[in-house]
Amino acid sequence: MTEPLRWSPARITALERLTPRLLRVELAPAAWQRPRAGQHVDLRLTAADGYQAQRSYSLLSPPEREGRIELAIERLADGEVSPWFHDVAQAGDEIELRGPLGGHFVWDREAAPPTLLVGGGSGLVPLLAMVRHRAAGPAGAPMVLVAAARSATEVPLRDELLAEEAAGRGFTLRQALSREASVARAQDRAGRPDAAFLAEALRPLGAPGGVRAYVCGRHAFVEAIAGHLQLLGVPAAHIRTERFGG
Repeated sequence: MTEPLRWSPARITALERLTPRLLRVELAPAAWQRPRAGQHVDLRLTAADGYQAQRSYSLLSPPEREGRIELAIERLADGEVSPWFHDVAQAGDEIELRGPLGGHFVWDREAAPPTLLVGGGSGLVPLLAMVRHRAAGPAGAPMVLVAAARSATEVPLRDELLAEEAAGRGFTLRQALSREASVARAQDRAGRPDAAFLAEALRPLGAPGGVRAYVCGRHAFVEAIAGHLQLLGVPAAHIRTERFGG
């Protein structure tokens, strides 16, 4: 019988604004374990009166970031944990951490097939860990990231993604910006990702039947994207999804 993971302390080592809604939180866990790209951790806060609140957050950092983990925490107005990080937390503060957790929504660089990543909003976070994991090793099969956001300023790590694309190692970024009137690059679009946009994203990956897809975001977003991909020829068994919210 597997022993349940224990809570252990973790110290905040850095806080940085990634986008208007996302805060990068770097942690130094007392007991660091090498994660897999796409996994998450549980965080727990304890108030002075003993009240505890906990939430799960996807890892932004790749497995190669030894001794540290990075998260991207979105501010939720009715949240118990995210407002503390955005408004109160400082470097040096200590919290509790459990993980890494999750074995389904993970991507391993070794022998990976052509991969399509599609994320909306904070659902981009685990996909960015996958992109960073790929970038840390030798170029392999092609990868395309479809980043759905309100505007270019809300695509986290956008400069890093553009630099990896420019490196010519088989990575492509395609942005679907729902609140932009126009886009500067032909491969992007003003609007949400529809079937035609996804078909173009699949093109450099070869036959859809050989593609693995990872889709993360709100429930309705994930349902729509997964449906489009199946109609475009990506087998349902090749589509991994992670959902949150309504």
